[in-house]
Amino acid sequence: MGKLTDGIKHLIIINVILFVAPQLLQLDFTNILALHFPKNEHFGIWQYVTHMFMHGSLPHILFNMYGLWAFGTPLEQMWGRKKFLFFYFSSGIGAGLIYTLVNYYQFNGIYDLFIGAGLNNADVISILEKGTTAGFNLKDAITQTQFDKIYGLYNTPALGASGAVYGVLVAFGLYFKDAKLALIFLPIPIAAKYFIPIMILGDLFFGMTKYSVGSIAHFAHIGGALIGFIIAYYWKRNQFKTK
Repeated sequence: MGKLTDGIKHLIIINVILFVAPQLLQLDFTNILALHFPKNEHFGIWQYVTHMFMHGSLPHILFNMYGLWAFGTPLEQMWGRKKFLFFYFSSGIGAGLIYTLVNYYQFNGIYDLFIGAGLNNADVISILEKGTTAGFNLKDAITQTQFDKIYGLYNTPALGASGAVYGVLVAFGLYFKDAKLALIFLPIPIAAKYFIPIMILGDLFFGMTKYSVGSIAHFAHIGGALIGFIIAYYWKRNQFKTK
């Protein structure tokens, strides 16, 4: 960490503007810029980029921008601005794509139950938009838990730079593995090579179980970490090779 580098400075400025401006103007850009489920009418391909600049709360943007500055600064100093920005956007877009794929898999498993109960695609979309199965005879085909799950997948957009920041975090761990880090709830310095895998395993656990708190997009975190690892690992292995 140190001087605020150009790439990170501009990323933080854009994030802050898109967080503050809608509140000052009393406008909601969520339907346009946040990442929606592909079957949702508000979905747009550009959202794989724009969702990285949207945040739902002050703590959300503060944690992400702190992480971007703290872990991204030495990477941009080492790689340069263009290479760092390529890495950052690749991690963020990859996070969105993997998040969508996981959601699509979960969505289709429950969607097939609707179809098996005799509904067609238009019926299912109508139910998800209205938020009720009233008027449709589903008998015992769909449980309330399953309905809540598919309704959330369809209607809850993803927003935030967390996926891209997780990519940055993993890259930091690859290049600075012995740097000491500490969790807020465990203020004991831990080497990055142990700290970062613990965080990712935590996301994997909460993403695959019912113990997740709130609407955290755990698989977006994992997706960003995966793409970030692939790119950073390749660059690290090949940085001293000549043509």
